[in-house]
This record gives sequence, C-alpha cells and structure tokens, in this order.
Amino acid sequence: MTFAHTLLVVFYRTMSTASTILTPLGVRGMKILEREKFIRKIQTPVLKVPAEKLSKITPNCKDYFLKLENFKPVQNDSDNKLKCIFFNPDKISMYTDISENHRQGLLHVGVTENNFELKDIQLSYENWSYGTIFKAVLPENEDIVSGFTQVGHIIHLNLKDHLLEYRTLIGQVLVDKIKSCRTVVNKSSIIDNTYRNFSMEVIAGEEDFIVTVKENQCNFMFNFSEVYWNSRLGQEHERILSFLKPGDVLFDVFCGVGPFAIPAVKKKCKVFANDLNPDSFKWLNHNANLNKLNMSLFKSYNLDGKDFILNNFKEYITDYCLGKEKLEKGAKLHITMNLPAIAVEFLKYFNGLIEDQSLDEKLDFEIIVYVYCFAPGDAVLAAKTMVIENIGCDISDDIIDIYDVRNVSPKKEMIRVTFRLSKKVLFSVRNSDSEPPKKKLCLENE
Repeated sequence: MTFAHTLLVVFYRTMSTASTILTPLGVRGMKILEREKFIRKIQTPVLKVPAEKLSKITPNCKDYFLKLENFKPVQNDSDNKLKCIFFNPDKISMYTDISENHRQGLLHVGVTENNFELKDIQLSYENWSYGTIFKAVLPENEDIVSGFTQVGHIIHLNLKDHLLEYRTLIGQVLVDKIKSCRTVVNKSSIIDNTYRNFSMEVIAGEEDFIVTVKENQCNFMFNFSEVYWNSRLGQEHERILSFLKPGDVLFDVFCGVGPFAIPAVKKKCKVFANDLNPDSFKWLNHNANLNKLNMSLFKSYNLDGKDFILNNFKEYITDYCLGKEKLEKGAKLHITMNLPAIAVEFLKYFNGLIEDQSLDEKLDFEIIVYVYCFAPGDAVLAAKTMVIENIGCDISDDIIDIYDVRNVSPKKEMIRVTFRLSKKVLFSVRNSDSEPPKKKLCLENE
C-alpha cells in the first residue's frame, strides 16, 4: 500500500491554563490511556430553526458552530420539521453574544431569541482532538506536543524528558486520532552513527517500519529505521530539481534513498548516485525500479563520499576531457552534498583533483555544487566561512547563493551554499597533507 507523507512541523508550546468548557476533566497526569474517563456532560447553546430555512440561516451562525470530532453542529431535532444548530459554549452563552449583524440577518429570516435555548449533551473520548487531550492530560505550565511529522503510516516524535513517562498514552492517542497512522515512534534527537539513521522506540501501534511516500511525483519506499529521511526537506529537494534541465548530469554524493537522484532521472538527467549506508543503497536501487527509471541514465554506488569524489567523479571529468564522455551543448554538471553535519569537509577533495594540467582546456561546461551545512550564529557568514576554509581557497566570486533551508534549533540553521566549481580549483596543486574527514562520526541534531 502506498502512503503519502504528511508534514506537520514538530513543535512544542507551553500549555495555556485558560479555562474552557470544551476540555476533558479529571484526567490530568493520566499515563495509561483510559478512554472512559474522557466522558463529560456540558450545556451548550442551541438554535432551533425551521428546516426549510436552514440554507439562509447558517451563514449567520457558522462562526459560532460547535466544532468537535465526530460531532455534527447541525442535527435533526425530535421534531422533524426543525434543525438544531449547536453553538460553541466558549463563544456563545446567551443570544446577545451573537453579533448584531448576525442577529439582524437571523431576524430577517424570522429567527429570534425565542429560537434559542440551552441543551445538555454528553461528550466522550471520540469527540476530543489529540491536541485537546494532550492539553488536558500533560503537565500544566510545561511544553507539550502540539505537532508531529508523519512519514507514511509512521508518526515520529522527539519527546522532551518531562514527557517520556507519558509516551505510551501520547502514542496511543495519535494512533486513535490520526486515521493514516499505524505506528508511533519516539526517536533520539541526535543522529550519532555513520549512516544517519535514528535510534527509535515504538511507543504505540505496529512495529512496521516499511513505508512508501510520494515526493516530486516519485514514490520512495524504505525502512524508516534503517535509513535517513526528512519530510521537512521536500521543498528543498524540489528547489534543486528545478535547477536541473534535461541533458544535465547529477553527481549525488550522499544520496540516501534517492530524493534528488530519482526525480532527476525522471527529468532525463544522467545521474550518478552514491551512499555509504548499504541499506540506503538497497532502497535507492529498489526505488529506481519502483519508478521505472531509464537505467541507461542511472548508476548507483555504495562508497564513502571521499572515494566517490576521488575516483568516480574524477574519472568522469577525465573521460570527458579525453572525449570518452559526452555532454549536450549548454548542459551543466550538478553536485549535491546533503550531509550537513560534515559535507563541507569533503570539499577539500575537489581541490587539485585533476592532476593532468593538459586537460584544462577540454573542460568546457559549468559545474555547480550544492553543499549543505549546519551553521550557528550569523549562519550565512558561518556557512560561507566553512566552505572557503574546507575547499582550501577563496571562492567568494564563485558563490552563487547562500540559502537558509530551515531552522534546526534555536541557535542553528541548515544552510545550503551553491557555488561554481572552477577549473582553478580542480586543476590546482593538491595539498598532500590533507586529512580525510571523520566520516565514521556523524553528530547531527535534528
């Protein structure tokens, strides 16, 4: 089954203590979900109106509707000739709480205060949203969960420490309330291994990590527990793909399961996609088949980024200069480097990559690099400085764009630096003392 991914940015907010009638009572501090304890009787305002006039009446009432899950604000009355319009008791307690304009509109169709009454109704667990339940259950004056990110049927959370004892309840409520959700996981906020996948705990639902999501008109299937996928990067993937034209070439150094690579092939670009994680490599190739790619335009590799640059990218450039590779006139070569924790450290391998100086004049196409990094403080300046320091020379004149992709934490941004990789860099004298980046350690706050 195919599931589209849903994106609701994960955020926390301090719960308001403002009183409301539309809140469950007596459930504060509940850690094991007891649905029967969410039953509450409330008194709500009702407008009883002639059924035949309903279409003319509701425009004056819709701002005050009682909106709850599994509850219709307009219902049949016991008298079949009448309709009951239920008002939100937090907005309306008496007829004069309805605005003057709306009361005049109601009067025009024969509705007056005589149509207004109070009615007792019983609400249950099925009527409360997950947000209302969390506000009622979780600690007062503390940050609460008020959003989440969903990938396929999996909702994943980064619960703060004070919420961990409530995780079973939080997970079960989300499974109950989000129809497309079958699994809820709590994951560490730090990616602390080579392959950038999270450690995670299933807190509700099925232990099923195989998901299928759709992005940029392509389907991506993968095991969420084994590979890196961030739904919040969907728009950034789309931006980069918009820069690619049919006939261009893409070298995706840290490709994951293919969010850049797969759609690029669909755009008739020739793609060389690489990832060190063997599971990402497996799902990358699965997705290539799933999307029925033209395999003559697609090559995949399971290499360290350093080796991919020093060997495969170098070989392509050399072969082009020797006439063994062809590129359409006006086409460009693009390099994506989406490993923001350490991608800039791989830039040094482009410096002096081509040792044969005689090939210089043969290189006649533009090479554009999109490198991602995490930057604190003045993020734009910090990102530019990191790129220049790691590539080993001042490329300020070749920087095309420095783009703030997203906020990672209060003091850290994910930045993309786009620059032209010049012949001056590629054919410079290599610094033999360069040390490889510490690829085996990847610390990334998400």
